[in-house]
Amino acid sequence: MSKITTEHLARGAYVYIRQSTADQLTHNHESRRRQYGLVDRARQLGWTTVEVIDDDLGRSGGGIARPGFERLLAAICEARVGAVLAIEVSRLARNGRDWHTLIEFCGLVGTIIVDEDGIYDPRRPNDRLLLGMKGTMSELELSLFRQRSQEALKQKARRGALVLGVAAGYVKVGRDRIEKNPDQRVRDALQLVFAKFTEFQSARQVHIWLRDEGIELPVKSRAGEARGVVWRLPAYNIVHNILTNPIYAGAYAFGRTTSKVSVEQGRKRVRRGVHRPMGEWDVLIKDHHEAYITWEEFERNQRVIANNATGKGSATVKGAVRRGELLLPGLLRCGHCGRKLHVSYSGKLGRYSCYGARTNHGTARCISISGLSIDAAVGTEVLRILKPLGTDAAVKAIETQTSETSAAQRQLELSLQQARYEAAHARRQYDAVDPANRLVAGELERRWNEALQAVHQIEGEIAAIVAAKPPPLGERERQQLMQIGADLELAWSHPGATAATRKRILRTALNEIVVRKEGAVINMVLHWQGGDHTALQVKLRLNAAGRPHWPLREDTIALVCELARLMPDRQIARLLNRSGKPTGYGNGWTEQRVRGFRKHHDIEVYRDGEWAERGEITLDAAAQIIGVAKMTALRMIRTGDLNGRQACKGAPWVIKAEDVAAFGARKRSTGPVTSNPTQQTFEFQ
Repeated sequence: MSKITTEHLARGAYVYIRQSTADQLTHNHESRRRQYGLVDRARQLGWTTVEVIDDDLGRSGGGIARPGFERLLAAICEARVGAVLAIEVSRLARNGRDWHTLIEFCGLVGTIIVDEDGIYDPRRPNDRLLLGMKGTMSELELSLFRQRSQEALKQKARRGALVLGVAAGYVKVGRDRIEKNPDQRVRDALQLVFAKFTEFQSARQVHIWLRDEGIELPVKSRAGEARGVVWRLPAYNIVHNILTNPIYAGAYAFGRTTSKVSVEQGRKRVRRGVHRPMGEWDVLIKDHHEAYITWEEFERNQRVIANNATGKGSATVKGAVRRGELLLPGLLRCGHCGRKLHVSYSGKLGRYSCYGARTNHGTARCISISGLSIDAAVGTEVLRILKPLGTDAAVKAIETQTSETSAAQRQLELSLQQARYEAAHARRQYDAVDPANRLVAGELERRWNEALQAVHQIEGEIAAIVAAKPPPLGERERQQLMQIGADLELAWSHPGATAATRKRILRTALNEIVVRKEGAVINMVLHWQGGDHTALQVKLRLNAAGRPHWPLREDTIALVCELARLMPDRQIARLLNRSGKPTGYGNGWTEQRVRGFRKHHDIEVYRDGEWAERGEITLDAAAQIIGVAKMTALRMIRTGDLNGRQACKGAPWVIKAEDVAAFGARKRSTGPVTSNPTQQTFEFQ
């Protein structure tokens, strides 16, 4: 008792209460009662002011986030705490940093620590040593608990018997087995997701299609209704999780995610749910249960999703099909440095370029070629190879169009069966109750009406789909489709075939294209999806400078020569673009391109004062000299009263200064304005 002084009793006693988990809060009531009982112990020791800190109930003592412990430290630093009471020191902290910080602060301000074993004064060496040992043992004890529990979980997971929860589409049987959900609607919805991904090759496109069609997907329910699932229009992450979860490929996986620990603002932060590569998973057991897709299909889907990750690992992935008219983005690899080719657009057309040599060595680009030069060649080669498959594709298209039930209609029919069952079940419940018991009968009648309304709503949606379904193909349409199938080139150039459609065709057939440029020859090696390779060569026409030559019209050259004497390069570029005159490569004009064009054709740059040197003025200056409006001067030019010239529509009018001076000096007629000789005029002096 000698360790408790009047100084300690003059301050307050703080009782710190903590339990580690929510499960302990629910079941371990006696432990919590023992901790609250320390309030009476503090009063028996002589304290009249006792404060309870129980903010950390349900929180681990590992020190991640404990507001109650931080409040206790703040009170100790303010010298308001005479004693800290806990049933054992492990309640105060389970890590060395927090524990030794507490001992240090208590020693500085003279606060004692009390547990069921005794009273400790951190200012005394023996007590401080004993407290340090207890804190170390507490931290070690927590580590041992965690290690034993985690190893037990991993041992059970290695047998494939650790089933903590199941994904939508499966149900838990017993304690360590899972089976496919017996609900056919659930199974068909999941199969539809995988079938559409095979068709679209994009998780985002599958998500958009499901939303547009109004098809709901099963989602795991926490409430457990409807065999553990609820139905809703899918968000993107739902579709992505279905496509990337190995459970649907019949595999048992454990340890797919991990936690990352970091220090932010002096505090430990734990980020959970960080995905790990498949090779780093703790457990992977294939053929563990009945699957929706094969393991080979699952791996192929993961490669497609990884390749669609545009901007993530650009050296290895293709990227998703994006906007733009070029057909080979993501497929071309530089044969000189091995990097992916970049795509750039200027105007309607684009180019493929490799910047590997310039980035690494500061030299010129490895390759820079027009998209038109190789898109057409690759497209022709792919059509040649795929030509035998065109008829089969046309037959499948006809079968798909003439199928009796669409995917959306099939899902609604399954929903209708479920809704009719629920309506019949609600009716049986209503019939079983005494009608006089209105408190129960009224509620059951309301449920029955809601179930009937759901049936009518789904029936209306099915009727709308049937009404909107296009009529079957006639004989003429069938023949046209077969003709397109037999002639893939006709289908390729059909107005209904967009650039995105052509890109998907090329990506389905090709894995990669290695391209090298040697002078006027582009050598390509086409790597097909099946593993075969095809060599392809494209020859370019080069000009004197050794660059690919696309002829430029002579009138455009003459126009630039004339405009260079009238305006700067930037204004010339704007005027040429407005006039619809592209460059020799088919691109739009820029200030840099006009400058390069002038240098190539030895055209001098525009200089300020050129107009005055040539004795020329603008339309605005001419109108000001004559003393008329600008539109009046323009009408004079068009009627021939004034001489002027214009290089092209939109270009400035060029007028000789001497012509304007002559026009102003010309005497105007003062005779009568009519042929009547008696007509008089007013003379003003």
